[in-house]
Amino acid sequence: MGASLSSLTENESTANGRPGLGDIPENCVACVFMYLTPPEICNLARINHAFRGAASSDSVWDSKLPSNYHHLLDVLPQRIYEGLSKKDIFAFLSRPVPFDDGNKEVWLDRISGRICMSISTKAMLITSGEDRRHWSWFPTEESRFHVVAYCQQVWWFEVSGSVKFPFPPDIYTLTFRVRLGKFYKRLGRRVCNFEHTHGWDLGPVRYELFTSDGQHAVSEYSLDDSDQDDANANLKRGDWIEYKVGEFIVSKSDPATEVRFSMKQIDCTHSKGGLCVDSVSIAPSDLKAGRRKGVSKYQ
Repeated sequence: MGASLSSLTENESTANGRPGLGDIPENCVACVFMYLTPPEICNLARINHAFRGAASSDSVWDSKLPSNYHHLLDVLPQRIYEGLSKKDIFAFLSRPVPFDDGNKEVWLDRISGRICMSISTKAMLITSGEDRRHWSWFPTEESRFHVVAYCQQVWWFEVSGSVKFPFPPDIYTLTFRVRLGKFYKRLGRRVCNFEHTHGWDLGPVRYELFTSDGQHAVSEYSLDDSDQDDANANLKRGDWIEYKVGEFIVSKSDPATEVRFSMKQIDCTHSKGGLCVDSVSIAPSDLKAGRRKGVSKYQ
């Protein structure tokens, strides 16, 4: 069977006159490739010359790019992408493209070609964030932005931000990535310090999002609830957790959608602290499935 399959991949017909895969016209292969994922296309490109040619076709990769992919290119100098084929543009955009002084990144999912985004806490407004008695910043390899905000102690906790972008039509989920404690490395091992962690078990944190077309979602979570952690994939205290704020629907990319988001705990009857806030993530909801914690509440 292996020898038979090997013979079918040759550019010429087999010795007995029967056609092989190399006899399939390149344009027919390209039509089939339009129904496959980018990884599948790249794997099949190794079969023969016709498959390699079809795998480089602009018509194939144009079907994998979002309809408004040029908006992603607009945040880059033209010299970077000028003259690139559609295949090369897809490969380039499947890596994070920074914008807004490097505090936001957008990229294409390598399998579906759909837009994903991440927003650093550096691009957000933090109440009392400039007061080093309450907040500090420290570098870490555990963040795609290489820095996270650390809340040492506050009474009024609020982090908010916004983004305006021509998202393609889809259903998106927005999450906050946070963790309890402050972590560092000691003798090559990752160590988590909960010295300042307090107050998060006394009341829930409220998450909200608003869109420019009137959509609104709200959710609440207790950040230091061991019983809830046990019920959510055995998450441990000190793990990075993506808390789902909610979903929003984009029906058309023009005009651009503005999304405003926040997380807050403003019960001033007690202080709270010892919390790292990394980033906000926006991605198509089905791509987020299985990687989020909690259930959204809508108002």
